[in-house]
Amino acid sequence: MSGSKNPVLITGGAGFIGSNLADRLASDGHDVLIYDALRRPGVERNLRWLQARHPSRISAVTADLRDEQALADAAKDAKAVFHLAAQVAVTTSMVDPIDDFEVNIRGTLSLLEAVRHHSHRQGRRTPVIFASTNKVYGDLADVALELAEDAYAPVDPSIRAHGVSEARPLDFHTPYGCSKGAADQYVLDYARSFDLPTAVLRMSCIYGPRQMGTEDQGWVAHFLIRALNGEPITIYGDGRQVRDVLFAADAVQAYVSAWERIEQVKGRAFNLGGGAANAISLRQLIAHIEYLLGRKVDVGYGDWRAGDQRYYVSDTRAVHQALGLAEPTDWKRGVALLAEWLRAEKSGVPETASQTLSPSVEAA
Repeated sequence: MSGSKNPVLITGGAGFIGSNLADRLASDGHDVLIYDALRRPGVERNLRWLQARHPSRISAVTADLRDEQALADAAKDAKAVFHLAAQVAVTTSMVDPIDDFEVNIRGTLSLLEAVRHHSHRQGRRTPVIFASTNKVYGDLADVALELAEDAYAPVDPSIRAHGVSEARPLDFHTPYGCSKGAADQYVLDYARSFDLPTAVLRMSCIYGPRQMGTEDQGWVAHFLIRALNGEPITIYGDGRQVRDVLFAADAVQAYVSAWERIEQVKGRAFNLGGGAANAISLRQLIAHIEYLLGRKVDVGYGDWRAGDQRYYVSDTRAVHQALGLAEPTDWKRGVALLAEWLRAEKSGVPETASQTLSPSVEAA
């Protein structure tokens, strides 16, 4: 899968995960076409960084997923497609469900159709790897929980030890959960109905360099940004809700491995996160941020938000076995690395390769 005149298409390629993936693929010798509407604050910086770092490898199309012609043109020569572009916030989907539908469902279906038709005409099978979400499993309200220190933990010993597996029934909550879940199912069905080599990664909380976290999405970076700026952090709920967090470089490796093994994993969905070893509550993250900064952080509390899961941890056994993944970065090391990157970004110091590609910071 090295150098070719046909680019790898990354929708949402100027975003957090997309830019890290683009950097990895370009570093590996691939030409990369980024398709991005550039609407999220900060993504223009990511694109400029990529083009400066890989001037001969990175090209870009500024367009919306709802622009069917632009999307078809971008997909026509792609040797692989990583579909990361989306409306990403539950809160936004509650305000404008139609827009959420048009971007996440209609946009995904338009991309699948473009790839299918171009693949058929050109006699090839273009892989499509889709970024889905743990929200496809709903709020998991039926999973009995108990408090363990400052975090919720499942009473069921199997879920407690391993997390939520792909065998969990789908249960879409909120317009965002519905739109991403429907797109998830379309991607899987195109492998079944049209023999398109597709795979789905249902992501938990990914964090790392190039993440411009907000209150609605990217909470690890958001908490760090607020803390570094000396600003208060608002937690919705009691702060004991638990997520498994995964460092960006580890997530990128999963996407690359899915492409490399696409014929073996075609038509499958995997839960992708840090797993039980990297499961933390919001309160535990704040405690570690306070340790890194050497001072207390101002924290306030608000009401629980619609569809919020008290507990979600990915059972990563299937994805690790199928994709041959190494053990993920320890969350404390990864958060320290992200804090280092954010400090450098704030001060205008050029980032190092270690900040971008691999964890190198020790943390207690």
